[in-house]
Amino acid sequence: MTSTKERQRAAARARLEKEMAQRSAAAKKRRQWQASIGAGVALLIVAVGVVWIVAAAGDDDSDTPAAEASNATAPLCIWNEVPKDQRTATTKDVGVPPTTAPPNTGTKTMAVTTNFGVVNVNLDLAKSPCAAESFSFLASKKFFDGTKCHRMFPGMLQCGDPSAKGKGYRESDGTGGPTYRYANEYLPANERPAYPAGVVALANSGPDSNGSQFFFIYQDVELQPDYTIIGKVDQAGLDVIKKATEKGHDGAFDPQPGGGHPKNDININTLTVS
Repeated sequence: MTSTKERQRAAARARLEKEMAQRSAAAKKRRQWQASIGAGVALLIVAVGVVWIVAAAGDDDSDTPAAEASNATAPLCIWNEVPKDQRTATTKDVGVPPTTAPPNTGTKTMAVTTNFGVVNVNLDLAKSPCAAESFSFLASKKFFDGTKCHRMFPGMLQCGDPSAKGKGYRESDGTGGPTYRYANEYLPANERPAYPAGVVALANSGPDSNGSQFFFIYQDVELQPDYTIIGKVDQAGLDVIKKATEKGHDGAFDPQPGGGHPKNDININTLTVS
């Protein structure tokens, strides 16, 4: 005959097994619900993608301007501020551009007025929107006004150091810039020559260390595609640069890293971006 204790133990095991079965069933329902929610989210994402594609490919009667619609999907520009203890006397603090999505279609005109004439640069907003935004900001602060191009290489003229001013040259020329850095954008990895005559590119001290310094390419040059291209000068501007550089340089940096200071003083009276 079964004892009372054995009956109690059997009843306890039955209750435990029933509870475990109920928990298992509840867990299964949760997994099914989560799976259905996940599928619904995925379907929603696909649907949104389809809607966006249709909207982007819609007719020209849309009330939303194309530039505005494109700008809505543009990435934000990230300005990495240089820590204060790493800034030098050649750093010029005019603040930091707004962290917004910049225009990313069309061009802007950067007018560099020198003592040899005006060099107009068409800034490519589609390929290097953040670089164009940075130059627009710095130009609005008169960052480049009264500076001079401080270095020449074969086929290249480097400018944009806010501390390169006045008569003669200093060892610090080429070390100046704003209080922030930003990432590379358009790099001509698959183009030959990578930097043809007329191109304007950013100088840097390593990946994603762009500031204010830039160089005009006035002859085709072969460089590693490590320098962000921001635009091109027109033929008239290229003629101005060739005239300004025709006397060559003083060889101050030969043999390594090469080049030197321009023998002509090439002054930037004003730099504006329209």
